[in-house]
Amino acid sequence: MSDLPLIIAADDDQDFLNGIVRILKSRFKDFEVEGVGSGQEVLKILEKKDAGILISDLRMPEMSGMELLENVLDINPDICVIMLTGYATIESAVEALKKGAWDFISKPVEREELFHAVEKANAHYTLAKENRKLKNLVKLYDEKTSSFASPVMKALLEKAYAVASAEYTVLITGESGSGKEYIAKEIHKMSRRRDNVLNSINCTAIPEQLLESELFGHVKGAFTGAEKNRRGIFQASDKGTIILDEIGDVSPSTQVKLLKFLQDKEVKPLGSSDSKKVDVRIIALTNQNLEELIKNGKFREDLYYRLNVLSLEIPPLRKRKEDIPFLAKFFLDQAAKDLFMGTIEMDYDVINHISSMPWYGNVRELQNFMRRLAVFSGGKKIDFKLVNIVQGNNFDDIETSRSEFKKYKDAKKEVVDSFSRKYLSSLLEKTNGNISQVSRLSGLERVSVQKILKRLDIDVNEFRKNI
Repeated sequence: MSDLPLIIAADDDQDFLNGIVRILKSRFKDFEVEGVGSGQEVLKILEKKDAGILISDLRMPEMSGMELLENVLDINPDICVIMLTGYATIESAVEALKKGAWDFISKPVEREELFHAVEKANAHYTLAKENRKLKNLVKLYDEKTSSFASPVMKALLEKAYAVASAEYTVLITGESGSGKEYIAKEIHKMSRRRDNVLNSINCTAIPEQLLESELFGHVKGAFTGAEKNRRGIFQASDKGTIILDEIGDVSPSTQVKLLKFLQDKEVKPLGSSDSKKVDVRIIALTNQNLEELIKNGKFREDLYYRLNVLSLEIPPLRKRKEDIPFLAKFFLDQAAKDLFMGTIEMDYDVINHISSMPWYGNVRELQNFMRRLAVFSGGKKIDFKLVNIVQGNNFDDIETSRSEFKKYKDAKKEVVDSFSRKYLSSLLEKTNGNISQVSRLSGLERVSVQKILKRLDIDVNEFRKNI
């Protein structure tokens, strides 16, 4: 599909239509121009493509130009419609303009008059489209900042949106699970690159010997197993953004290549002598103190200053406790949706308790905890008793004699079996006994789910309701 802006011309006179398309293509070489013979064909195109300008005859069979005007404005209110007619009257011109037409031209069409109308229409459409994007971004900004109660996060998001408007590299620091990747994605969404690709790579998740190939690509024969040329993530992200997570753990050789890219904006695939220009913005994340790593000789100082053009530090969750109730509710609603449950409420003392916890694993730990609460709630209101059970403070469900302790292995098996039975029964209940959905939601292989069900003697048919 072409990325060029689109002009559609519609007229049932094929010879006239061919002439209009030819004239438009001769002048507007940076546009895609499509000619069609009916209003229905215009609507089919608009189902798949975003057109900025429509040039339509006023009188066409089946669907008139006036009817087409109303239909296309319903699909895209910003599109500029230029009406053509060989039966020009003041009344028809006024009616078309009242209904939202951008301009009105009489047949036979003067070439310069058509060019002038299209140029003005394109300028208007481009401005309208950009204004719509800005309004959406402002709305998104308002929604995001109102999502956090803590002044520190509101200030951080304001800073993030300011950072987004620049094209410089960004370094985001903070503890594991504090939300660094979330902020990085917000920066991309608010940047000029928002309509282009966003790729994220965890530098510790890929073996050191393969990381350079993953980032910069390789040519056939560059190393054992390199059977064909491969583009790296930098080339695949051209015109977009790359999030480099755990940047503090990359090897010295990879650091050298990253530094060279930041200096030259070029990548050289492994085994190749040719460099390729790439336009990519880097957002680097780390939970480590890079300045300490520099002192210990583990991180290049020159790379640090290349990455640290703009910097943001994400505070741990325990230092912004005002955000915990909002985040807890957000994650609970998210989990309820994943489990096909309705809205799950929490008692007030539960919210207070959750807000008082230290959450050393930060946002990620809170999210996992809310998922567990959702699973064991069975879709019902969450009370303090359930919180105690999930936290492991209530052992009523463990059948252990007070006078006779069981062996560790046996006691552990009871706890695991009890958890597995409750967990899978809850998922089976919510999925109407659908093993595939249970597998997807639990993250277990379908075969593993079936083995556990068989071992615990859980009959799936009991959860399948007749419809």
